[in-house]
Amino acid sequence: MELKLNRETIPAAENIFSGVQEQSVELDYILPDYFPDIFRLLRCEVVPVITEYSVMGDRLAYELRCDIRILYCGEDGKKIQCITQQQSFSRSAELGRTPQSPEVNISARTGNVNYRAVNKRRLDMRCAVSVKICVSGIREQEVISDASGMNIQLLKTPVTIASKCLSAVRDISLSDETEISSAQPPISCIVRSVCTANDCEVKLISGKLLAKGQAQVNVLYSYDEGIEPLEFTVPFSQIIDLDGVDETFLCSVCARTVSCELTPSPDKNGENRILKCELGLKLVCHAMKESQVMIVSDAYSTVYPCETESADITVQRPSENISETFRWSAKLSQGETVPKKIFAVWVTPGNISISIDPEQRVADISGMLTFSMAAQDDSGMMICPDKDEAFEVRVPVPEGMSSQACTELIVGDVSYNISPEGVLTAKAELTAVIAQSSSYTLSAITDIAIDENIRKERDGDYAVKLYYGADNEKIWDIAKRCSTSVEAIIEENDLEGDTLSGGTMLLIPIKD
Repeated sequence: MELKLNRETIPAAENIFSGVQEQSVELDYILPDYFPDIFRLLRCEVVPVITEYSVMGDRLAYELRCDIRILYCGEDGKKIQCITQQQSFSRSAELGRTPQSPEVNISARTGNVNYRAVNKRRLDMRCAVSVKICVSGIREQEVISDASGMNIQLLKTPVTIASKCLSAVRDISLSDETEISSAQPPISCIVRSVCTANDCEVKLISGKLLAKGQAQVNVLYSYDEGIEPLEFTVPFSQIIDLDGVDETFLCSVCARTVSCELTPSPDKNGENRILKCELGLKLVCHAMKESQVMIVSDAYSTVYPCETESADITVQRPSENISETFRWSAKLSQGETVPKKIFAVWVTPGNISISIDPEQRVADISGMLTFSMAAQDDSGMMICPDKDEAFEVRVPVPEGMSSQACTELIVGDVSYNISPEGVLTAKAELTAVIAQSSSYTLSAITDIAIDENIRKERDGDYAVKLYYGADNEKIWDIAKRCSTSVEAIIEENDLEGDTLSGGTMLLIPIKD
């Protein structure tokens, strides 16, 4: 009897490139005439942003922008001065080969920042930015889906695959104005700003995606006697063309902040109480259509020696996000070191790592939290001290969570208090968002070969043999070892399911 094989071609994900590139950032800055002399430097922040990226053949090109903000005080020491600069870099990475349907994951972070005042009018700053790059693609993989003849036995596995994937990136610009209340002081300059854009609500309308969301803007601005916090939201709604998308697709749109420009403007009384906001957002859209196929993950013949070839196949699936909110506190100072007046406290996460234990179904998330504050000391001088606090938290995860999952730490409310004993403590609300890998790996049979001229040798002339099965032993493993079928063992022993529950004696019918 001839062996007949049915083959199925499925899209398999493959890693094309994974690496880190370093970019040095240097600034030699001379103060304009309208800035006061430098008396004391307070802090320097360098925020890297990937503004554009594209894959052309076997090469990834991207644009890196670094937003530099340096705070200092003049001789009076009571008013913060802010210097803002931008530097842009065009970089590329050789991928080694050309990916099909490339998916790019690229992010940047700043290392240690070194800065100093060369003299009263000149600043020097140096740092390094690390750009992490991951590029994956799709390749067609042929696998065995069914077979018949020559007493072949198959272990079939239903697999949900991404039969079609669509993606698009849309850059949008938003403009907004907010007016501060009369109870707040007028704006002198922007000291710090953070814009966070959350995932979008997605609706399908006439073959197009409608993405709705909002950007949260948190601001610290200076005035003559200190620093004032301000926050507001900017809503957005965007229709995105995605050719071929319909109700059978699973769709998601993720919003990322590219730029946030804030400009104080005078009101009718001439005071800077109006804040103009220009936002640049990048909407990353993914749509995936799923279908189910059967693949053969193992095979043998009950009569003939059988050889199989297999391959590890990486199958795409929609990403699943898991969120867990927790609080973390840190002691910032005590006694005489507690500032006389505190204007604002904020937290910056860094060096976030994740380790997943699939057996325990938990994820250990660790990293560093930098607690920063804007305050005045006993002499009335402005200060911006930092306190690094290591953290580690355990988060439950569902079964099957990939070890390649990544996490993002979102900072919520940050509060502080001073105890009667004079201890300054800050507490931050943090949300860990774990992004499940959008693919998983399985083993599939790609070819089966049977020599019909050779038969398996039996160790005796019998129709049934005794076998003592172990707890949780697979019926398939027993049948393969004894050159019989799974159905014959289940029927002979009135078993339920494909796994033994408890150790038991089995009758193994031998197939000819």
